[in-house]
Amino acid sequence: METIKVPKRTRAGRGLPPLNDVIGRSSFSRRISAWKAVANLQLRKSRLLRTNRPLIAAFVVILAGILAFQLDWRDLVQTLNNVSLAHLAIGLILVQTQIVLSAVRWQFTAGRLGQEIGYGKAIREYYVASFLNQTLPGGMAGDAARAYRMRDEGPGGWKIPAKAVLFERISGQIGFFLFAALGLPAWQGIAASQRPTYDMVALTMTAVAVLAVIFVGFQLAKRNRILAGSLPTGDLYAVFIRDRAWIVQLGLSLTVVLSYIVTFMVAADAVGADLPWFAGLTIIPLCLLAMLIPTGFGGWGTREAAAMALFPLLGGMAAHGLAASLLYGGLSLAGALPGLVLLVLSRSRHRSAA
Repeated sequence: METIKVPKRTRAGRGLPPLNDVIGRSSFSRRISAWKAVANLQLRKSRLLRTNRPLIAAFVVILAGILAFQLDWRDLVQTLNNVSLAHLAIGLILVQTQIVLSAVRWQFTAGRLGQEIGYGKAIREYYVASFLNQTLPGGMAGDAARAYRMRDEGPGGWKIPAKAVLFERISGQIGFFLFAALGLPAWQGIAASQRPTYDMVALTMTAVAVLAVIFVGFQLAKRNRILAGSLPTGDLYAVFIRDRAWIVQLGLSLTVVLSYIVTFMVAADAVGADLPWFAGLTIIPLCLLAMLIPTGFGGWGTREAAAMALFPLLGGMAAHGLAASLLYGGLSLAGALPGLVLLVLSRSRHRSAA
């Protein structure tokens, strides 16, 4: 029997979940080949980003520690305990909207590549992927599982599903950066309104957070350019341009990003942060973009550090930023819990069929 060697970088713990946890039973060789294929086509981190991950993680921990040292943790707990049920309900509804619209974007993208996915199946699979992305390291394990689980939905095996997931993620990132760009003019007004006596520690941390987001943005752009260059130009044209596909892609992506921002604004209001409306065009997009820094699980830690540093720029408190970010993360995780139920049911069906 031929021995199959598994590259170390494709093992579990490198951003992709153990196959036994997300798919049914199949031959060992088929699993290994699928792992290698999905890993090569998914949004892999660049060599520079992988090399510097420990440094980035250490920086985020130090940044969060410096800011957290100034907080009154009893007030934080009290603030979270006072969150109203109305805010929770609105936040959870918005999270469902995010997942459903993202699934529609994925279904549309796959259809442009020739893979037909029903709306119901797309929504179910996106719930599973959203839950895995938030609970497994790397933030992309759910996307890899989503591509693999769709391998039998059309001709070509895993290749079209992997490309559909890749293009859908790129579409979402484009929407994120476009929305952040819309807020650039507002930053000039924010800078002009700052008093000379503004806390220099907060200013320094803000500058570092912004630079970190810019760094990640360049890395993502570089990575996506390399990956897109390895794919047929016709696929890019079909997904983003042909028959005015860009209107659908841009409309869905901007709507999804807007729902992220509104959810964060709801979380901020729930904890008593009195932010102006243009916070949704300035500091909140940066807080969300900080989640792309690959230091842990689902953006936890980097999002909180950015929120604590950025909220004081608009008259808020670091404690409010932390509380709002924690509440946002809790709402996102709770809203994706149906994915856990669907994953368990899927595993049960596979075991029954075995």
